[in-house]
Amino acid sequence: MNTPLVVSYGAGVNSVGMIVGYFERGIVPDLIMFADTGGEKPKTYRALDLMSEWCLSKMNREIVIVRASVKTDATLEENCLRLGTLPSIVYGGRTCSQRWKLEPCEKYLNHWQPAKDCWARGERIRNAKGIDAGELRRAKDFSDKKTVVIYPLIEWGWSREQCVQAIRRHGLPVPVKSACFYCPSSKKAEVVALKKEHPELFARAVAMEHNAAAKLVNIKGLGRHWSWEQIGSAAEAQTALFPETVEVPCMCFDGEE
Repeated sequence: MNTPLVVSYGAGVNSVGMIVGYFERGIVPDLIMFADTGGEKPKTYRALDLMSEWCLSKMNREIVIVRASVKTDATLEENCLRLGTLPSIVYGGRTCSQRWKLEPCEKYLNHWQPAKDCWARGERIRNAKGIDAGELRRAKDFSDKKTVVIYPLIEWGWSREQCVQAIRRHGLPVPVKSACFYCPSSKKAEVVALKKEHPELFARAVAMEHNAAAKLVNIKGLGRHWSWEQIGSAAEAQTALFPETVEVPCMCFDGEE
């Protein structure tokens, strides 16, 4: 008996390529999950809707959206505003990915009957992650007593470009980089683009900086050594005045760069 196959969908190039790759091989995942922090950009939510329709029509599988079950805060943004803080990446931590991405998925799986049946048999479910063949350094063994983590793109020898080609073969749009609109791992050019394309989201990110200002020590804002408000106030040509430092990359990265 094959153990359940769970696909982690991150809404980026790699995870879409992975799903398309399974389809081309006649393999239908038992579950496709997307962990929603509540802070993705509009293009990502539109891509999620489109991919959900594609998976349903081609594989008879819906993308299951999971969210953190927190009594006080429905989203990571609300949590930061209530506590007067910024996402943990700013401080060198990773709890935002753990709490708002990994834990909701784990909680869902703990109540998913195929997983419970698998564990009752003394077996482990398979969890497919979208790390491509050019990112071997990221393909660590995160398996545990319940789950075997697998990397199908590496198994197939697929690079990011091959994922892009597969996506286009099926008439799907190539996804933009998926990340919270206020992600501290954003580059200066991405911050400038956010202000231009989604000024209302940029304003919310700056409001988060202001709200956390009283508790910031040796940190200037969402950029750690620079604030998004500073970047937004400067012309694009002046962004070089601020050092491009991302000390802790976001774990939500899905191979879009």
